[in-house]
Parts: sequence; structure tokens; C-alpha cells
Amino acid sequence: MVCNQIEVEKPEIEDEETFLWAKKLNHIQRRIPLKICNCRFRKEGFLEIMGFLQTWRCSWFLVAIAVSFVVASMVHLFLFPLVPSSLYYTNNQDVQSSCSPVNGSSQGGKQHAARNFEPSLDLDRRFPEDIHKAVVYHGTPWLGKIGRWLSGCDSITTPVSVIEEIGGNGCKNDCSALGVCNRELGHCRCFHGYSGEDCSERLQLECNHPRLPEQPYGPWVVSICPAYCDTTKAMCFCGEGTKYPNRPAAEACGFGLSSPSEPGAPKLANWSQPDLDIFTTNSSKAGWCNVDPKEAYALKVKFKEECDCKYDGLWGRFCEVPVQCTCLNQCSGHGHCRGGFCQCNSGWYGTDCSIPSVFSSVREWPHWLRPATVDVPDDAQAGSSLVNINAVIKKKRPLIFVYDLPPEFNSLLLEGRHYKFECVNRIYDGQNVTLWTDQLYGAQIALYESILASPYRTLNGEEADYFYVPVLDSCIITRADDAPHLSIWEHMHLRSLLTLEYYKKAYDHIVEHYPNWNRSAGRDHIWFFSWDEGACYAPKEIWNSMMLVHWGNTNSKHNHSTTAYWPDNWDQIPSHKRGNHPCFDPEKDLVLPAWKHPDPNSLRVKLWSRPHEKRKTLFYFNGNLGPAYANGRPEDTYSMGIRQKLAEEFGSSPNKEGKLGKQHAENVIVTPVRAVNYYEDLANSVFCGVLPGDGWSGRIEDSVLHGCIPVVIQDGIFMPYENVLNYDSFAVRILEDEIPDLLRILQRFNKEEIEFKLANVQRIWQRFLYRDSVLLEAERQKRVSGHVDDWAVEFLKLIEDDVFATFIQVLHYKLHNDPWRQRLSYMKKDYGLPAECLIKTR
Repeated sequence: MVCNQIEVEKPEIEDEETFLWAKKLNHIQRRIPLKICNCRFRKEGFLEIMGFLQTWRCSWFLVAIAVSFVVASMVHLFLFPLVPSSLYYTNNQDVQSSCSPVNGSSQGGKQHAARNFEPSLDLDRRFPEDIHKAVVYHGTPWLGKIGRWLSGCDSITTPVSVIEEIGGNGCKNDCSALGVCNRELGHCRCFHGYSGEDCSERLQLECNHPRLPEQPYGPWVVSICPAYCDTTKAMCFCGEGTKYPNRPAAEACGFGLSSPSEPGAPKLANWSQPDLDIFTTNSSKAGWCNVDPKEAYALKVKFKEECDCKYDGLWGRFCEVPVQCTCLNQCSGHGHCRGGFCQCNSGWYGTDCSIPSVFSSVREWPHWLRPATVDVPDDAQAGSSLVNINAVIKKKRPLIFVYDLPPEFNSLLLEGRHYKFECVNRIYDGQNVTLWTDQLYGAQIALYESILASPYRTLNGEEADYFYVPVLDSCIITRADDAPHLSIWEHMHLRSLLTLEYYKKAYDHIVEHYPNWNRSAGRDHIWFFSWDEGACYAPKEIWNSMMLVHWGNTNSKHNHSTTAYWPDNWDQIPSHKRGNHPCFDPEKDLVLPAWKHPDPNSLRVKLWSRPHEKRKTLFYFNGNLGPAYANGRPEDTYSMGIRQKLAEEFGSSPNKEGKLGKQHAENVIVTPVRAVNYYEDLANSVFCGVLPGDGWSGRIEDSVLHGCIPVVIQDGIFMPYENVLNYDSFAVRILEDEIPDLLRILQRFNKEEIEFKLANVQRIWQRFLYRDSVLLEAERQKRVSGHVDDWAVEFLKLIEDDVFATFIQVLHYKLHNDPWRQRLSYMKKDYGLPAECLIKTR
């Protein structure tokens, strides 16, 4: 059989707006020339064809021809077309002019890569440090050794061939239609309220603690319920016998309320006294469960103001509008979101339904698994169960394996939320339009979704460079005491200890079911701790791993729990559970920026780019200043006393005694009074304070995203990327003891130095945005509704590296520079880099 050279052209995009949209998302290439190799089959039959394809590297089109040659004889075994013509889009640079043997050895891969490079990469000479000891890569000043390696090596990485195994394992009774089958392990992932090997066991998750004589509904818990309790989720509804049985009757809605103790104070609920009026049909009483929305909107009936629509999936003042819930990547278009848990379509599995099984259609495979050369086993027989198949994909490193953990660590925490805003970064309104939240801990969801949809993701644990463990601590902590089954009573009343136990159980699961941990003692594993004090309460068993946090406390000064909120305090956690590790190790861990609400207005007017001459305020800080001020946090230990010291010196608003700071100045703002135009105030300032709260506070993100030079005042605590970026190029660090000298220190910077730092802030600001996650949502909304919201329009204009790109660059550097990897034999594989860039294994 002779293969000829042809040229395939993609259909033209009908309108330029759609083309620009798709181009931004890297889904479009106007023209794709393909060279087809001259090859000959020696024998007929499927086995010889597949063996031939494994031995020689031809273009994908030849693969399509080869597979189509035998697909008719295999159709009884497979439910999908193996290589549809619409699947394979490739870059011109990846096309080969002739067939060549595939060499799976690491040496062969290195030789192939090295042909494109000069014999020696003298990185020190080619990429010298500037006067601040920084090396710039992609417009960003990095620490010298890191920027040097990225400039010389990350920039020239080439794809390598990776074998991805597509699962075909079945689950008992197909999970009884009450769960999703993990086709890799053959294990069921059961929906909320169900358990067992086949999800057939119904759990009894009560809304109330056991009743007591003086507390007929038990002690308070978020799920406390005087009406109907859905014991699959421990959620409270009006129940049968009412006009709207599925209307939530959560918390204070169902109980009697007392008048406020003082003007402006909230009413107090009596958790032992149910409010039976919520069931009334009398329009003159404040009801709820029988209130008709139309009559209520027309003010014809009364209703209880404290009743509302807390649960996800419902909208409207009376929960009358069903809307889509928030799920990971909205189930990737291959499933239904049931309250936060993805109920995957047949042939798909994973927390976001993004993993195909052998029952899926190849044409629907995600982008991170395409284009693929599919290897169908030669021993598949008619009538036998489907088996795993292999697909060869070209990918760039670093490669990340994402554990499909049991749902108790992620999906169940989302499905059982008692407040729709808890631990997610978006919800959906009555028209299913995306509403971004101000959930500070939304970065955990954003990063998780980006990794799941990333071209750096792999299903092959042997080829993986890193292993991501998706435990959602942002949900665990916000949901602690949501219901009796999530009680902190058995965990010393500490949310921190409850969270530690979740991470420990995830570790136990990994060690039991996967071989990956032991090969590096967990050093190549990644865990995200998003809460106020980060990984301070990580269980001792996982401390070797890389920790992603927002709180980089090295404990060099503040060597105890810094939160003033006692349920999060970790000082009391027994050492046999926590060990004696610091909260952050800059040699292995990484501080990531916190989530910030996508604000199209700030982007549209480019607040980040405001020049020096228009920034009239020298120093700015707006936030809680502690007990000396009205409505301030009452604890002296709040912010470790740092905000209080700043206010004592430079407070620009009167405290409770009517006093200003000892050194208050006209061009210095330190106030607890939240400004109406907070973002404008940041953009009008030269320097902005970065001080802690109950741990991290998100102030450096506010500063950088609005072009203000961060002034970090928290000793021994690393900021986002501070162990990889050159902070001296765009920020200022002041010791806590130097707070009285703050103005003198800032006034020493001349105009040239200030403008140098401002310019670098303007170069790095996009690295503090979760643009990748936002654009994934934009793509979903475009696909479903055809509409592009304002936030999507503005984010599509951004082209510089964001949080996820920075994260991948750091992982790539660490892959070839972390000393512990020198001792690992599995490092000897193809990395798509010349030898000079690779770590030398022993």
C-alpha cells in the first residue's frame, strides 16, 4: 500500500468573532498540511497492522487508513469509531517527512531532541542576572538560577510520546445507577447518601443530633430541621403535605425568632422551638412552604423573610427556578451535575467526567488526549468483555497524574453543600448565567479544574512526573458542623484536626490502591491546603510532598498557630498526628495567589497600568485594624498584632478614642473603613500594605492586580511565588520592628527605582489571575448559550502567563533541579530536552 502526500484544510470559521474566540483558546488552526509516509504492509490482519503502527512513527492520517482497513471486522467489539477524520489536528512543526522507527529509550529521545540545539547550552553566559539578581523569562523577573533554566530549557521543550491507557474495567451491578464506575480500578464512586461495593446501600444521614429533654431537635448544627429531612444529604425541606415539598426550610427558617437585643442586631433563633407558621395557608401570616411565588411577588401574601434559597440548583426568592449546580468543569459536557456531583454519561468517569473509557467515542475525547494513535489489543474476541486499550499521545512535560479519589474527598463535599456559595468560585443564576463569587478559597477549585483539562495531564502513572491529590479542604472547613456526619465534636472541636484526618485518609487510600507513593516517598506528590494557615496541620505522613498554599509561614519567627479563630488553631493537634514540621518549606513548597473575583471593569479601564504620576497616595492599607476600632476584631492576637502596630503609627481614621495614628500623614491611608471605590484607591497608590489576617489575607493580590507596589510586613512568611520570582524587582519587604520607620523607608526610593518596580508589577500582574480556569468557563458558556459575557471578553484579551502557566513552569524547573530526583532510576526517560537541561541521575 502506497501513501501519498495530501493537504487537509479545516473548514473556514464563519465569522471573525468566533475565530478570534477559538484562536484564544488554542482550538483553531487555519490550514494543516499533512505528509503521508510511503510504507508497505507485509501481512494482512489486525495483529500485524497494530504491531507495524507500534514499530514505526507515521503521520496520523496513515494511522486512520490502517485502522479503517480493519475496523469493519472489529465493529462487533467496539462501540465507537477509533480514528475519526475530525480528531487529528497537529502543528506544522510536528509533521515528519518520512517514517522513522520509534525508539522508546530515554537516550534515543534525548538524541532526537538534541539535534535542534547547539552542543553546549552555556546558560550562565547566555542569560546573565541583572543588578537585582533576576533573570527575565516571559517578561517576568525570576530568581537567577530559575529564570536562567526556564529561558534556556523550558523554552525549547519538545513533545514526547506517552502511552495513555483507556480503562475498560467494569463495576459490580454497574453501581446500581447510584454512582459512577471508575473504569481504571473497577470501583464505584457512589452518590451522596449511598454506599457499598455497588452503591446499593442507602445511608441514613440525619439532619439533627439526638434529641435531649431541653433540645427536642438536638444541639444546633447547620442542618438542624423541624420539617422533612432528606437523609441522603442531611438537608431540610418543607416535605410532603405542603404545596412546595421541595422548597428548602433550612436553619432559622423553621424556628422561632426573638427580637434583636439592640438596634441593628440580628434576630436570635430559638433552636428548641419550631415555627409552625411556615406551614400555614393563611395569607395574613408569614408562611413559606405553601406560599405561591406569584402571589408573594404581587404582595398578596406574607412570607417569612428569614427563609431563603440556600441550596445549590435553585434560584428565585422562593426557590421556584431550577438552575444548573456547580460541578467540577461542569462535568466536561459528558454528564449531569447533581448538586455538585457529576453523574457521568455512559463511557465516561472521573470527578468531572473527563476520563473516557473504552465505551466512549474517540471523536469526543478531551483535547488532552488528542490527537491519538489507538492500539487495540489483538486478543479481543467477540462476546468477551471489553479490555483496556492504549492510545499514544504527543505531550510536553511536566506530566501530572490526577488521582480519581473516592468522592468523600471532593464530589460529596460539593454535592452536600448547605450554602451554595461554600467553597466554589461560581454559581448560576435564573438564566444559567455564570456568577463569579468572592469566595477567597476558590483558587483550589480553579487550579483543580485547570489541571483536569490541561494538556499536561496524563493517565499514565509510570510516565507522570507529578501526582496531584485533590482533597478539597476549602469544602471540609467551610462545611465542618454542616451536619452530624460532619461534626467536629470527635475532633477536639477543631476544624483543623478534622481536615488533617481527611488528608490522612486520602494518603491511606493512595498507598493501598496505587504504586506511585513509594517510588519517591511521596516527594513527587502535590497537595493543596487553601485555608488560612495553609499546610500547618498537614499530617506527618505527607510532609515530604509538595504543598500548595496561600500561607508561606516558615515558622522562623511565628512558630505557633497565628489564627485568632480557635476552631482553626492547630497548636493543640497531637504531635503523633501532625508531627513537628513547619507550615511551609521554601525548598519544596509553593505559595499560590488567592482567588479574586473576575472584575471586567478593572480590566476594561486598565487600573493595573495607571502610571506613577497619577498615583497620589504614597501608602495605602484598608482593612480590619483590630479591637481599637469600631467593629474591629476583638482579639489582640488578630493579625499577630501587625495591623494594630501599623494603625497605631499611621492610622488615618479615628479609633474608638477618637485618635489618629502618631505619624498620620496626608498621603498615607491606613483605615478600617472600606472605601466605595476600593479598586480605584489601590490604583491611585504607589505602595500598598500586605499584612496578615487570621493567616493569609489576599492583600498582595489586590495590590499587584491594580499595579501597586506591594509592601510586605510579615516576618518569615513567604508571599505568592516568593521562592521563585525575584521580589526585589517589584516589591518591598519591611520587618515588623521597622513599622515606625515605614515612611522613611519608602521615601528613600527615588523616582527611577519606583518606576522600575511599578513597571515590573505591570509585567507580572497576570500571574496573579486564574485566567485559565475563567476561560474554561467562558468556553463552556459559549458552547451552551452562544453568548460571551463581559468578563469573558476582557479575559480573552489577556495573553501573558497566568497562575496556571506559572505553576507549570515551576514544576518543570523543579523536575530537573530538585536534588532528590537524582537518586531515582525512573528519571531515565524521554523529556524532550537536550542533555544539558536534564538532572544528572546517580
